[in-house]
Amino acid sequence: MKKILVIEDEAETLQNLVLMLEMEGFKPLSAPNGCAGVAVAKKELPDVILCDVSMPELDGYGVLQALRAEPETVSIPFIFLTAKGDKRDLRAGMNLGADDYLTKPASAEEVLSAIRARLDRHSEKERAAMAKVALKPNFESSKPLESLGLTAREAEVLLWVAQGKANADIATILGCAENTVKVHLARIFEKGGFENRNAATVRALELLSKPTPKAHKYP
Repeated sequence: MKKILVIEDEAETLQNLVLMLEMEGFKPLSAPNGCAGVAVAKKELPDVILCDVSMPELDGYGVLQALRAEPETVSIPFIFLTAKGDKRDLRAGMNLGADDYLTKPASAEEVLSAIRARLDRHSEKERAAMAKVALKPNFESSKPLESLGLTAREAEVLLWVAQGKANADIATILGCAENTVKVHLARIFEKGGFENRNAATVRALELLSKPTPKAHKYP
């Protein structure tokens, strides 16, 4: 059962969210303020955190900063749920490392959809990390990736994606614009039938781990 931590200082809102999560088969955890939320997160290590922004003592931004600073909680998916719907607020939350930003009043469908999306993406990341360890890929050449129907350049981009490089880093390595990398990625996703970056990474790691046939030596 997935654990969802709700950090919310409005008692009625907190109660409603907890009840909704219970009805949907999750194990809800709750905290009435930011300080308590950080403590619960560190102790319970929830699968997703749903957090208000405007709270006394420690607001949602402070909660996120505190959790992103700790290795045990740095990768927990974090969703802001707040009445602050200004684009500047959204950017502030995303810049701190939030995974999603829901504006109150958000429907139960919107909240549940956001939670499930984060759980799915987090699982993809975990599978990619496990694949990198278990498969022992060879990153010396991008040639095996061309078997996906990719051009040499697209295969090269996917090679760096599989090594965890961000678009900006790949652009620097390949000497091109970041938008060009994004175009290549869109084509890679389309050709490979990948839903996201993590799915592409897992498939790339599988292909890069296949042994290269040895050439026959003749006397």
